Amino acid sequence: MNGWLVIDKPLGPGSTQIVSAVKRALRSGGYAKVKVGHGGTLDPLATGVLPIALGEATKLAGRMLDADKAYDFTIAFGTATDTIDLEGKVVATSDVRPTLPELLAVLPRFTGPIEQVPPAYSAIKIDGERAYDRARAGETFEIKTRGVTVHALEVVAPPEGASTALGMDGVEGLSEISLTARVSKGTYIRSLARDIAEALGTVGHVTMLRRTKAGPFVLGQAISLDKLADLGQDRAVHHALLPLTAGLDDIPAFSVTPDQAGALRQGRKLIGIAVPPGLHLALDAGTPVALVEQGESGIRVVRGFNLVDVEDIA
Repeated sequence: MNGWLVIDKPLGPGSTQIVSAVKRALRSGGYAKVKVGHGGTLDPLATGVLPIALGEATKLAGRMLDADKAYDFTIAFGTATDTIDLEGKVVATSDVRPTLPELLAVLPRFTGPIEQVPPAYSAIKIDGERAYDRARAGETFEIKTRGVTVHALEVVAPPEGASTALGMDGVEGLSEISLTARVSKGTYIRSLARDIAEALGTVGHVTMLRRTKAGPFVLGQAISLDKLADLGQDRAVHHALLPLTAGLDDIPAFSVTPDQAGALRQGRKLIGIAVPPGLHLALDAGTPVALVEQGESGIRVVRGFNLVDVEDIA
């Protein structure tokens, strides 16, 4: 079992609990014990695409954390919570409600390279401790601003009548808005929602957050936890397994000979192979051998894969 399961995470469980659910399904199906990890944390109140790496694919989980991601989310205006989502307690309110034109006017300010302060309730470490642990303990602390990139930010579907709202005076303004965003690693959608609301002269929090894409993985590939459990009972989890290479769709591949594959498996460099600089996937008769990088001194191994022939995996 070397590859990816894409789970459509429901409301409630965290990413670690999804990993546990995958392990249970594998045990239920009588599969051999295998290493399992996730490719990007989703909060309990978030849903959507959660790539789960199995076996040798866990060596690529770090790359998945660095990948761009896409989200649909809804901002409710007029109330701020300490967690910037539905889970937290109310810490501020405002009667100001923006109109759709006013919202559209500020969105360009949050597109492209931006600076944002992550939420206090986040997994960022502050002096060795998780920020959310310190926040729950009632501590006051500072989180540094970080640079991220919002590649695209658009309104999903304006509420009926939003275009005729009168203004930011509490009358006929937007009570909420749904947006879609494509963002770089490290971007906090809750922080983005908070900052958009503040730019509009009000406060807000996220009421819905759904990840629609993580790296190359999309919702159309995802299965529910119920489906996962059924596959475990039917000993058919492997039918939903995507190949290890599915996590490397953006990486060019090239073929190597068996001798070259053997050298790479031993961690040795290859000299004299004409491939462009950068990351590549080395394949031996279609079987992934290693993620490699072409540099001035030859091709070196970045991540090696201990895979047998593809037919044997099946």
